[in-house]
Amino acid sequence: MPENQTAQVQSDPRSDQPLIAVPVLLIAILAISILTLVGIGARAVVLGDFDLVHAAMILFFSANLVICYWELCLLVRRDYIEERAEYWQRHWRETRRSPPVEFLAGKVPLSGFASPTLWADVWAAYSHVDGSYADRTTYGYNVDLGNGLITPVPTLVLFAAYTFGLMPALVAGIIGAMLFWQLVHATSVYWISFFMAGRHARIKRRDLYVYVFALNSPWVLFPLLGLYVSIRLIADGNYSVLGQ
Repeated sequence: MPENQTAQVQSDPRSDQPLIAVPVLLIAILAISILTLVGIGARAVVLGDFDLVHAAMILFFSANLVICYWELCLLVRRDYIEERAEYWQRHWRETRRSPPVEFLAGKVPLSGFASPTLWADVWAAYSHVDGSYADRTTYGYNVDLGNGLITPVPTLVLFAAYTFGLMPALVAGIIGAMLFWQLVHATSVYWISFFMAGRHARIKRRDLYVYVFALNSPWVLFPLLGLYVSIRLIADGNYSVLGQ
């Protein structure tokens, strides 16, 4: 997909002759993996142990931080997303290949791994499934933008608190309860809005299960675990739920 690849990295002056090009999906996986390993590794160094609940929450925090960066691109590259959404629709009509799959399989230079242009295109490709991401007046667009603007700070605070116990467990529990309930609520309302707008009738059932349910479900399942952790932190007054 030459047109797509060129557009993704057009902000990188070295993109004409990249030394190393890797699939977009691999870049995303590496970013989440590195952040997760930092959190788990830091606990191992400081406390000398490993806890499954802590590891699960650090994995979620890492994924949310990466997604928050993508969501900020909804703000800084909103006009580009609308333009690229039209490209992806034409691409699908001509090839019948899934735009999200095509985007994630596309290769980009490692030098452009943090390009807002690259990660804005993820929303343009996803707009084939849910057109609200190419329309800044919709709930889907604004709830994800809001997540990108609001949740990075509490996510980083809890990342550190769960790893090092840097604050009273009561405080961490209260912050977590607010953050996790907001995530459960926002994702649940997104699903409701998707069906109420009739967008499910415009896509294949497979796409509905994969992109709408499966890819969004971690923002319900992990926050539900986070709510349990938060309640225990508040009730216990210590970090024993996280193995500390």
